[in-house]
Amino acid sequence: MGADKKAMLGHKVRRLRRDHNLTQAQMAEQLGISASYLNLIEHNQRPVTVQLLLKLGQAFEIDLQAFAEDEESRLIAGLREVFADPLFAGSDVKNSDFRELAAVAPTLGQAVVTLYQAYRESREDIEALAGRVADRDKLQVVQAAAFPVEEVRDFFHAQGNHFPELESAAEELWRDLKAESGDLYRGLTDFLSRAHGVRVKLMPMDVMGTGLRRFDRHSRRILLSEMLPPSGRNFQLACQIALLHHRDLLDRLAAGTSLSGDEARRLTRIGLSNYFAGAVLMPYDRFIEAARSVRYDIEILGHRFDASFEQVCHRLTTLQRPGAKGVPFFLIRVDNAGNVSKRFSAGSLNFARFGGACPRWNVHDAFRSPGQIMTQLARMPDGTTYFSIARTVDKSGGGWRSPPQQFAIGLGCDVAHAGQLVYAEGVDLDNVGAATPIGVNCRLCPRLDCSQRAFPPLNHRLIIDENQRGLSTYFFMPGRQQTEL
Repeated sequence: MGADKKAMLGHKVRRLRRDHNLTQAQMAEQLGISASYLNLIEHNQRPVTVQLLLKLGQAFEIDLQAFAEDEESRLIAGLREVFADPLFAGSDVKNSDFRELAAVAPTLGQAVVTLYQAYRESREDIEALAGRVADRDKLQVVQAAAFPVEEVRDFFHAQGNHFPELESAAEELWRDLKAESGDLYRGLTDFLSRAHGVRVKLMPMDVMGTGLRRFDRHSRRILLSEMLPPSGRNFQLACQIALLHHRDLLDRLAAGTSLSGDEARRLTRIGLSNYFAGAVLMPYDRFIEAARSVRYDIEILGHRFDASFEQVCHRLTTLQRPGAKGVPFFLIRVDNAGNVSKRFSAGSLNFARFGGACPRWNVHDAFRSPGQIMTQLARMPDGTTYFSIARTVDKSGGGWRSPPQQFAIGLGCDVAHAGQLVYAEGVDLDNVGAATPIGVNCRLCPRLDCSQRAFPPLNHRLIIDENQRGLSTYFFMPGRQQTEL
């Protein structure tokens, strides 16, 4: 490529001008050339001379070597690679088209290359996922690095959702607060002011929007949405105290894991700060004593500790201190579309890493009776029996235009512990025949007679008989041997 061709840098000059919010006349004046000449340069009808390049460097403090580097050739090569894909086999794209796009609209050309790279990566991920989905055993380890949320959930599950150091930190804060029961909010705000010079201010919804908490480092203020209930305000302040006062501890706990990237570590830090907040609202010793005395009645515990139904349920999954353990609960939160947004397990139940929960689980039925607690005795394919409760919870909204979010909480334990729960009174826990047969989810469940199956099981080849129809779309004829994949 000749020297003149290399000097065709019109798109870079145009981008530089726009980055500085200059008109052609204003830039031309700074460079000592006419606006018409600059217009020709920007449209690659005139080359950028060495003298003009030096003026650009002096006027805009740019790296001349990087600015003069020939990006056009690389972009053309990238576009050729894109359109060499069989996907564009029928396209009549010529080399002249590549050169024109690179010269006239290089930003658009680079966007095409970037979009194609994203497409290739997504296609490769799908192919890898499909290969693993075909093997049930491999499904549990599929592409963990690509799902930071799943990594974080695995981390909490591996710890039994119990962190002694955070429990100790929360107890230490209580000693510092010296807050009387029912005045936790004042204690937290006083501590923030005294220990960190941070003030707390409730802000109107039209200022906070959908935000619930925002820490302004410059003004040293924590802004809370007026839409938060008292339990939510206390929880958010305790979260911020964890991030300010125990940052080193959170970082150490997050760093001492096998998390693959910074995104997963950030999510872990948020999860740990939430754990700390729950421990502040419901101190371990007082809370477990109260839980046992009221036989884990969640509504009583919520009133006693000024906590929401969901906060109490979450706290119940963390009571695994050696020598003072509570019932090993598991928890799941779903929306009315069945999407799982939260899950913890201190017991033996293993949730599916991907996909929703079993449609036979009563956590889905909770939406039919909002605010009412429903109970269920359920049996897994391996014979393990669980007792669980489910109830809907509402998250603060933003007024008429932004109604509250509604979720369903499922909380349960192995049937061996169910006798300790007030909700199991009158339930024949030994009647295995009365237990609802459930599975992890449809893909992983081997029950071929399920009338609510949404997908065929992964370990069975799908057999379609147009002359047979069952309650489920996926009908397996009685007595007919299924061929495993």
